[in-house]
Order: sequence, then structure tokens, then C-alpha cells
Amino acid sequence: MDQDLNQLVQAILIAADPTSGNLHQQALEYLASIQQNATNTWRLALSLFVDQGPDGSRKYPPQARFFALRVLDEFFDNRIEPLEQEAFETLRNSLVSYIQSEYLYGAAESNATFLRNKFSHTLTLFFLCTYLDQWPTFFADLFTLIRPPESTSQSTFNSHVSLLFFHIVLEISGEVADQMIKSARTFDAARHARDTRVRDAVRERDAAAINEAVLVIVAEGVDRMTKMRKGEAVGSDNSDRELDSAVEVVDYGIRTFASYVGWIDINLTVTPTTVPLLFTLLSDASLPIRLATSGALTKIVTKGLKEPSDKLQLIKVLSLGQVLDALETRTRSEQGSRGSDVDEGEESYREALGRLLNVLGQELSKLIEESPAQDVRDEASQLRSQILPVMLRFMADEYDDTCSTVFPLLQAVLGSFKRIRKSSSEPLDEAKRSFLNTLLGVILQKLKWEEDADPEDMDEDDRAAFEELRKDLRTFMDSALVIDTQLVTDALSSLALNTLSAFQNGVPVKWHDAELAVYLVFIFGEINKTGGQGRSAFCLTPAAVAKEKKKDMDYSEYPLTRHGEMMYALMQSGISSYPHKTVVMLFYETAVRYGDFFKVRKECIVPTLQAMLDTRGLHNPDLRLRPRVYYLFYRFIQKDRSEISTDVAASLLDGIRDLLSIEVEMPELDDTDKDPLSEAVSNPGLFDSQLYLFETAGTLVSLFYKTPDRASALLLSVVKPLLDQLSASLQAVKGPEDVLPILTVHHDIMALGNVAKGYPDYLSPPVSETFIPPPLGVFSEVAQAILVSLEAMNVFRPVRDATRHAFMRIVATTGPNITHLIPPLMAHLLAHFEPSELTDFMNFIGLLLHKLKDDMFDVLDQLIGPLNSHINELLSQPITGTDDQLSHSDTKRAYLSLLVNTMLTPGLQRVFISERNKGSFENLLASMQRLAEDISDPQSQRSAYQFLGRCVTVWAQPPTTANGNAEGQSQGLPGFERYVYERLIPAAFGVLSSPQFNAKDGQMLGVLHEICNFLQTVSKTRGEETFTFFATIFLPSQNWPPDAAMEFATKLRDLDPKAFKKYLADFVRASRPAS
Repeated sequence: MDQDLNQLVQAILIAADPTSGNLHQQALEYLASIQQNATNTWRLALSLFVDQGPDGSRKYPPQARFFALRVLDEFFDNRIEPLEQEAFETLRNSLVSYIQSEYLYGAAESNATFLRNKFSHTLTLFFLCTYLDQWPTFFADLFTLIRPPESTSQSTFNSHVSLLFFHIVLEISGEVADQMIKSARTFDAARHARDTRVRDAVRERDAAAINEAVLVIVAEGVDRMTKMRKGEAVGSDNSDRELDSAVEVVDYGIRTFASYVGWIDINLTVTPTTVPLLFTLLSDASLPIRLATSGALTKIVTKGLKEPSDKLQLIKVLSLGQVLDALETRTRSEQGSRGSDVDEGEESYREALGRLLNVLGQELSKLIEESPAQDVRDEASQLRSQILPVMLRFMADEYDDTCSTVFPLLQAVLGSFKRIRKSSSEPLDEAKRSFLNTLLGVILQKLKWEEDADPEDMDEDDRAAFEELRKDLRTFMDSALVIDTQLVTDALSSLALNTLSAFQNGVPVKWHDAELAVYLVFIFGEINKTGGQGRSAFCLTPAAVAKEKKKDMDYSEYPLTRHGEMMYALMQSGISSYPHKTVVMLFYETAVRYGDFFKVRKECIVPTLQAMLDTRGLHNPDLRLRPRVYYLFYRFIQKDRSEISTDVAASLLDGIRDLLSIEVEMPELDDTDKDPLSEAVSNPGLFDSQLYLFETAGTLVSLFYKTPDRASALLLSVVKPLLDQLSASLQAVKGPEDVLPILTVHHDIMALGNVAKGYPDYLSPPVSETFIPPPLGVFSEVAQAILVSLEAMNVFRPVRDATRHAFMRIVATTGPNITHLIPPLMAHLLAHFEPSELTDFMNFIGLLLHKLKDDMFDVLDQLIGPLNSHINELLSQPITGTDDQLSHSDTKRAYLSLLVNTMLTPGLQRVFISERNKGSFENLLASMQRLAEDISDPQSQRSAYQFLGRCVTVWAQPPTTANGNAEGQSQGLPGFERYVYERLIPAAFGVLSSPQFNAKDGQMLGVLHEICNFLQTVSKTRGEETFTFFATIFLPSQNWPPDAAMEFATKLRDLDPKAFKKYLADFVRASRPAS
């Protein structure tokens, strides 16, 4: 065996050294085989762990012995059957001898302390598989080792063995009773049953002895601590070490006590002896002991008891409320005396006390809500009322982690109050109202930032944590509002109005107080859910006002609501000039959120815009703030554009001109293999937000629509610098290495598109005689310039993408007035493209169809043929990976969507049969039929049937129709019905009868519904002819019995769409063999 052991040790040492080359992998494989074959190798592992050298020390190195324990773990873990008696005796004797030599007489692995926890776990696994049948005296044997030997003068318990005992009980509790540990491992029914039997056996045989041993050892440790702290201990040279040893014993003893409280008899753990001991330790000088004791009391309080009266009695016996009241007062005083010096340990103790109070309150809340006995509910309610002031004091703690410990209890209390309020029309009693009032004070205080914090320049995690705290506090505020609306709204508005008034009157206001006042105005609209909508949220307007008269009303005549008063005070206070970025930014956010306020107090618009325009906002020297301000300025203009005069608009336009200059930012590349142009477009820096300013500029210019000449001049003054820069950059580009000018072209085109985006959409026909179009000449010049740029630079994808964006916006603004530019635009876009761009391109065409409708006919007439060729070529290419598959699917869906939209747009359907495209129409139908038959892609199938159904409606009308549908008469295709009967209907039935078609699948059921729509469209379009076709021709040819064919044809003709879908789905399912 020595040779095997030496070989094993050598392998362990090699495996621990990654630099040992090929031997490293071989060693790992060898060790894995040893561990996996633990049934045969456990003896080797046992010797490796326990063997001693000639001098009595362990023979093998710590890492080798650690591996040995892993092998033993593998041998013991999940073992259900008893060990062979010889094996059991060998293991027990060896392990007990090891404990005696190492823990009773030795240094307890002082040179490799990590082995202690590992050995505790291994011994626990050995205990679990032997305690029931082979080693019932496990604890008795262990107790013998803990007691001091009679041959020595030692009077205290052996601390090494005591700690081993504690670790083992902790491990046992974890294995047999800790749901978190049990749920983390793979469930094994046999092991679960065994562990349950072990737990029950421990309860019956040894629970009392274990508990007594733990408490006796703890008490002895407490006695030793007390004497050493008083200087009464003998051997002062080692007094500090001995004190640390005693503290460790007591700490682990209490943790051990806590581990089994939940699964042994409560009468053993809660006694006249244990309760005073725990309360003494809850105030001990040692922080670990206090934290452990807090955890133990938490386990006692949350222990499940069958009878509510028993739980109430337990809580009364503990009298925790009074103890926690005193400890909270004491620790808060100590916290105050420390001043700015933070003691994280003591703060963690206050957290632990807060958690203990929280579980106490939650247990009382359960009794109040769930106990059937009224006297139990009443007494529990009284006890909970007594701890509510303590809860509020914890909640007011300056440290948010301590504050949040009582949130679950507060939620339960407020939930209880809400139920009482809902069930009774009586006003809230004074005690509850007083509690809510104090709670609001605490919430409002906790909503503040710390005075020395800087939200604009702080760690993201810290900021997110405070925002999360605010969200929780808001939830409690919302609950309080439900209970007593008046109380909450009064408290919020009073604090906000008083702070704003103080600032307005020159009283010094700290930044976090100012921020809180603005924040309360900001959230008031969300909190005050009973307030009106739109203007009525801020102004007490007459109840009934005709919709058409609302625009002409002078809202300044009407008094403000509570929220209106807060907004007015915010605007009048001058708080926007507060010298703190966070306050000013929140002012902007509030102004933008409540844009309707400015429609009832229009005099506040200009001061707010001025506050946004200067160095507080758009021109803020802190560039980090500008992106958000650009967006907020844009949103404010969008919301209140109708209230802005042309004089103000002109002033604003002049105020932002210097910000409309594009400065291209090139990102620093970490990877030289990355394309600098793509990276620059993906990381545009400030430009992304600057686009909001260009859109805002367009909006401001659009307000001059009543003076077309001035509007044109102003628009030209905005776009001319961009056009000049575009021209210069275009000339500067010599090749793909000229990234900066290419990027400038991209930015200029994007900016020009956003200027157009600021305009309202062009009115679709019929246009009223009073309609004044936008400056079409300027926009035409812009579109021409962009088209020239695209023609020169269409090899660059960013330029193609920017052009699509810009043209979409210009078309939306100018309507059909630049459609003559779209064919060359399409040609240049399709001259160079990546497969993924086709999807974007078709979506672009779809949007143009939506905007321009039949004005797009000539464009589509030229486009549809080349586009079909591109699509068919792309879809015919082999798919080589996931990315290809996604691109393929996206392209197909976009193509089908475009075709369906074209068929649904009146006047555009004839593009498919125009002189230019009629030659390829049959190929298009064949392509659609193939997609309709492709069961592997249900989504495309549905779109294909939608297209084909629309084709039937348009081109399969009988020539004798007299329904007045001119479209149907003029576009009907002679013979198209034969194509429907001979090709499309058989294809549809082929899909339904395919073995791969599963009508129970949600997506395929959607296909079945589209087929139903298609068939009923044919029936409605061709009338009785379709009935005859199904009943006497098609279905009989498919070997349908005459009565079945007649039934189907009748259902198709007579049922409404919903009923026919159900009929066909049931029919298809019934026709399938049972699975």
C-alpha cells in the first residue's frame, strides 16, 4: 500500500502544478479515476488522511490529505445501505483515533486549518450513513472526548473537540433540515427518506443531550470570557489567546444552537435558562457573538408552531419588543457619539437587530391576519403596535441597509391598514393616523440624498442603490395615500411649497433639501392618482366643456389644483438657478414631464426655456449633462410647440445655432482589427443626442408656416451649413481610409433628415385649400444633395443607412413632391448592399407605401422586378450558419410584408400586372405558392396565404360582376380562377394533409386559419361556382365520399369565418390517426 500511497501523493502534487506539462493532464485523469472508484479506493484515502510519521505528525502533505477527504466524501455521499461491518469498524476506529490524536491531544490541524471544515463535512457524511443502524452512540462517543480526561487537572471542556462537535451539528442541520442546501443538490428520493429518518432518530435519541451539551459548553465559555475580561484568568501571558478561544467557542455554540432550533422540540431550546443567556449574549462585547445570538433568536421567533396561541405565548415569553427597544436606543446613541467615524461592525449589528424586529413583527402580522381566535388577534395587534415606534426608528437610520431591514414589516402593517380602511367607512383612528404621520416624516427624510453625495459623479451601483431605495419608499407612500389621501398630499405639498418659498425669499436651502422639493413635485402626478388628466390635472376647469372649445379656453382664469400650485411655485421660485447640477436637471425633468401645466399658465414657458437654453442647460460646460438636456429641450418643445410664438421660436433658434455645428468624434479602438468607420457609427458620442437639436430646429422653423418666405429663409439658414459641410466632406473622400470625412457625410445626412423630422407630416389628400405646404424648394435641394452624396459614396453602408433614414423623414414632410427622386435613390441603394440591408430597404419601401400610397405606383413599377430578382437570388443561396438563417428569415418576412402591403393598398395592386411586370407575374405566384407550401416556416406561410387571398379578391372576380366594384371589374384577370382551382386550392389541401402539419401547434393553427380565410375568400369571390367545384369536382377527385364533399362545400359557403375555422380545425385533427 505504501507504494500506492506514494504514487497517489506524487499524482496530487503534479496535478497541483499546472507547469508540469503532459504529466499534469495525466495526473488529473488518474485522480479522477481514484475519486470515481471510491468504493475500492477508500482504504487508500483513509490511510492517506490519518497516517502518522515517526514523530507523531501527519505523514502526508495537507493538499494530499484534502484529496483523501474528497474520496471519502464520494464513498459516503448518498449511501443508503449500511457499510460492511469490517469496513465500518475500520473507518470508525481510524476516525476516532484521529480525533483523539489531533483534536484531544494535538493542535487540531493548526498548520492546515482548511482541513478542519472539510473533515467536519466528511465525518457528517459518515454519520448520516451509519447513525441509524451502525453507530447509534455517535454523540455519546463524541461527548466522552469533549469532557476533560480524569487523569488531568484540566477543568474546562476541550475547545478543539467542542468546536469539532459544533461544526458537525451545524453540518448535520444543514444536510437534514436546511431547505436551501437540500434544494441546491439533485433530488434523490432514497437519500431524502434516509435524511428524514436520521433527523427523526436524532430528535428521539440525542436531541436533549445535544442541546444540553451545546448550552453547557456555551455557559462554560461565557464564564471563561467573563473571568478573563475581569482579569481573573490564570496565565496572563496567554490571556488574549484564551479569550479569543472562549469567544470562538461561544460564537460557534450559539450558531450551532440556532441551526437546530427549527427542527427540535421548542421546549428544549426556550427555557428559563436559555432565554436570559441569549439576551445576555445579545449585548455581549463580542460582535460575532451578538450577530450569532441575533440569528438564533430569529430562528426561535420564526419557528413553525401548529397553534397560533402557542406562537403568541412564545413571543410573550421572549418579550423581544422591550429588549429591541432598549438595544435600538443604545446603539443609536453609540452611533451618534461616533459622529463621522463609521464602525461597519456595529452597523451590521444594528442591521441584525432590525432584521430581528422585522421577523418579530411579521410573525405578529401573521397572527393578526390568520388566527381564527379573536383574543389572539387582539393581543398580537397590541404587541405589534408596541414595536411600531421601534420599527420607525430603525427605518430612520441614516444607513440604508439598516433602514431597509424593516421594509417587509412595514409593508405588512400598511397592508393591514389598507384592508381595515377598505372594510370600514369610519375615519382612521388617531393612533394609526399618528403612525402614518410619523412614517411620512421618516419617508420624506429618507428620500433625500446624503448632503455630501454628488449624484452626477458617483459610482453607478451606489446611485442605483439609492434609486432603488427611493422606489421602495415610493411604494410605501402610495400605500399610505390609499389609507389617508389628504394626509399624504398635505405632507408632500407642504414640504415642497415651504422649501420652494424659502428659496424664493432668499433663505439658504441645502442642495439635498432643494432636490427633494423638486422631486416631490416630479412624483406628485404619479402619487396623486385621483388627479385629472391633461390640463385638468393642474387647473380646476368646468366639468363639461365641448372638445372643440377647449383650444380657445383661457385657462388662466381658473384656479390651480394642488399639483398646479406646486408646479407654479416651482416655476416662480427660481429654483432652476440653484447652483447644483442635480437640482437643475430634476427641474428640467419635471418641466418636461408635466408639459400640460404650461398650457394653463403660459407665462411660465419662456422662463423655463431660458433656463434650458443658458449655461445651466444646453450650454452647460459639463459635457456629460448635455445629452440629457438636449433630449429634454426637444421633448419640451414637442409637447408645448402650439404654445410657442414665432418670436420666441426665432429667439430659441438663434440660441441653439452654435450647437448645430457637427464635430465628428472618433472613438479609440482597443482592437486594431475592428473597422474604424463601423465603430465610429456605433459609438457616435454627443452626436446621437445632438440629433434631437436638429429635430427641434426643424420644429421651431415649422412654426413659421404662416409666413412661407420667412420659413424658407430660416430653414435654409439651418440646413445651409450642413449642405456646405456635406459638399466639402464629399470632395475630401478619396478612399475608404478617409474615415473622418466619410463619417462627416453620414452625420450631415442624418442631421438633415432630423431637421425634416421636426416638421409635421404632410397632409394626405384631400388637402384643404388653406393648407400651407412646408418649404418644398429647400427640402428638394436637401434631397438632391443627399442623393448626390449617395451616388458618390454608396459603397459605404453607413452612408446608405443614413440616406434611408433622411429620405424617410423628408418624404414624410414633403409628401408626393419628391417622389421623382425615389427611383434613382432605389437604384443607388441597391447598387451595393449587404444581405441584411435588404430587410431595412423593404421596411423603408413599406413606410413609403404607407405615406404616399398610390403616388408610389411609378416607383414600385420600376422597383418590383429588380427587387424580386434580388430576393430570389438571396433566398436561393445555401444557409451556412445561425446568422445566415436569421438573415434569411428576416428578409423573407420583410419581402412578404411588402407584397401584402402592396396588395392591400388601393391603386397599387396593378403594379404586378403592369406592362413592365406582367411577364414575371406567374413566376411571382409560383414563388408565393412555394412559400405557402413550406411547412417549416409557418410565419411565412401565413403571409403567403394573405397575399394569395388578396390576389383572389382583386383578380378572380367573375367578369359578370355588377356590384359596383370598379376596381374588381377593371383588374380582373381572365383565367385567373383556373390558376386558383388547379394550383392554389390543391396546394392548400396538400398542406393540411401533410404528415408534418400539426394542427395542435399554435403556429400551424395560425396557418390553418389563414387557409380558411383564403378558401372563404375564393368562395365569396366566385360564389356558387366554388360550391360546385368542391362538391362535385375537387373533393371527389381526392376520394372524398359524396356526403363528406357536400358537407364541406356547404360549411365553406354558409358558416361565418370563426365557425368555419373551428370546423376545419376539428376536421383536420379528427382525420389524423391517434398518436
